[in-house]
Amino acid sequence: MAKRRKVGNLLGLHIMATLSIQPMHPYEMAARLKAFGKDQDIKIQWGSLYTVVQNLEKHGFIEASETVREGRRPERTVYRLTPAGREELTDWMRELVGVPQAEFPRLQAALSVLGVLPPDEVIELLQQRLEILALENERMRFDLEGARHEVPRLFLVEGEYRMAIRAAEVAWITGLLTELREGTMAGVDAWRRIHETGEMPPDLSEFMTET
Repeated sequence: MAKRRKVGNLLGLHIMATLSIQPMHPYEMAARLKAFGKDQDIKIQWGSLYTVVQNLEKHGFIEASETVREGRRPERTVYRLTPAGREELTDWMRELVGVPQAEFPRLQAALSVLGVLPPDEVIELLQQRLEILALENERMRFDLEGARHEVPRLFLVEGEYRMAIRAAEVAWITGLLTELREGTMAGVDAWRRIHETGEMPPDLSEFMTET
């Protein structure tokens, strides 16, 4: 079971991981995260970065080490990871890597109420999704293969994972589309009649029958 973290925003995890390399001020943190494409790994609200930094400091996971000024720019506070922060970082990482947790993708939410749309429209939309995924996956594959010549694989495994998940999505949607087009999905005729007549069947038995 996942622990309740004092700072549960995954941006906090990445900030602590970044500071585990070297101390830096928040502007440098944001630049480093952007440069390494971490916005592809977690949903980052860049405006909240300073708030997360403040929360990490409040709970003793990071601390101010010095204040610096570059030219006429305002002073910036440089932060470093504390021993408590390093312990929190490693404990959080062990949990994330070793303990599966329920996640709620947007597509999964839509699939749970798929019957709201008629099957023929679902076929069109899923085909549209496959076409978009094909373009995006090809771009991601190209970028990943290009990076292999410059970046150690250790720093590319999140991209490999993202590609594997998307490949699995493509395979599953392709199979579902085949069933819908060929009419072999159980209950597809009943599903279609609901949208043609506006009436629900008296029970769920029609949805359990192969066409």
